[in-house]
Amino acid sequence: MTETTSDAKVSRTQAERTAAMRGRLLDAAVESLVELGYARTSTQEIARRAGVSRGTQLHHFPTKESLVVAAVEYLVDKRLEEILTAEVDRGRGLEVLADAFSGPLFYAALELWVAARTDPVLHAATVPLERKVSEALEFGSAELFGDRFDSESVELTIELVRGLAVSALFRTPEADDALRARLLPAWQSRVEKK
Repeated sequence: MTETTSDAKVSRTQAERTAAMRGRLLDAAVESLVELGYARTSTQEIARRAGVSRGTQLHHFPTKESLVVAAVEYLVDKRLEEILTAEVDRGRGLEVLADAFSGPLFYAALELWVAARTDPVLHAATVPLERKVSEALEFGSAELFGDRFDSESVELTIELVRGLAVSALFRTPEADDALRARLLPAWQSRVEKK
C-alpha cells in the first residue's frame, strides 16, 4: 500500500512538472508571437525564452504550428475562465467585449490569422481553435447582453469590435479610446432591444 501511495505522489509530481513546463513554453510562445510576430518566432527562440533545451521543447511540442496554436488556445482558455468567473456588468457589455479584442491574446491570435492565410498546415491547425474562440465569444456575449441583443446583433457586434481592434493598430491609444467612446454607444443604441 505504501508503494501505491508513493507511486501516486511521483506520478502527480511528474504531471505537475509537465504542466509547469508546458506553461513556460506556452507563455514564451505567446510572448514571442506578440514581440516578434509569427514569421520571426521560432521554436529555438521559444525554447530560449522558456529557459529550456530545444529537445525539451520538441518533446512537448514537435512543431512550431502545434506550439503556437496551443499557446493561443491556452490564452483563450485562461481569458474565458477570467470572463466566466468575473461578475457580469451588463451596462458595460460592449466595453467588456471590446476589451477582449486587445492585449497579448488578440495580438497573438492576429499573428496566427495572418500567417494561416498562406500556410495550409497552420490554417488547418487554426480552424478548430477559431471555432472554439467563436463559440466562447458567442457564449460570453450572450451572458453580457442577455436578451437585449438578438443573435444577429451579437454576431454583428463581435465583428464590429474585432474590426475596431484591427484598425486600432494604426491609431494612437488616445484616438482609439475616443473612437470607441463614440462608436460603441452609437452601435448599442441601434441594436439593443427596447
